[in-house]
Amino acid sequence: MTTTQNTPAPAFRYSAVTFDCSDPAQLARFWGEALGLPVAFHTDDFYLLGGKEGAPGLGFCRLTDYRPPSWPGTDQEKQAHLDVGVDDLDAGEARMLALGATKPEFQPSPDRWRVLLDPAGHPFCVSAVA
Repeated sequence: MTTTQNTPAPAFRYSAVTFDCSDPAQLARFWGEALGLPVAFHTDDFYLLGGKEGAPGLGFCRLTDYRPPSWPGTDQEKQAHLDVGVDDLDAGEARMLALGATKPEFQPSPDRWRVLLDPAGHPFCVSAVA
């Protein structure tokens, strides 16, 4: 650990993951309903979902020229994705599709996890909790 002499290192904590998108309100509704998280803060261009004060959140930031990632192609890399666990894989997939997710044709391991796309096109995985 490198610090300047007599200066303590700042304490960092995980606070949120934020996704770029064209419609942050739409994604906040989708993920808020899916994960049971309320809106903790919002502006016209940013929404933050979170539970208890100080708990990590999930953010959505408007990007004017947002281009959704391609799946499974590499035209526009996904860069990151969420994994959500469920007890029943088929029921979890059905719930996310009912909320507005879509299911791409390519599924690398459908017996273990399902790749879905949120309303902004971000890939995410629904997997069975062991």
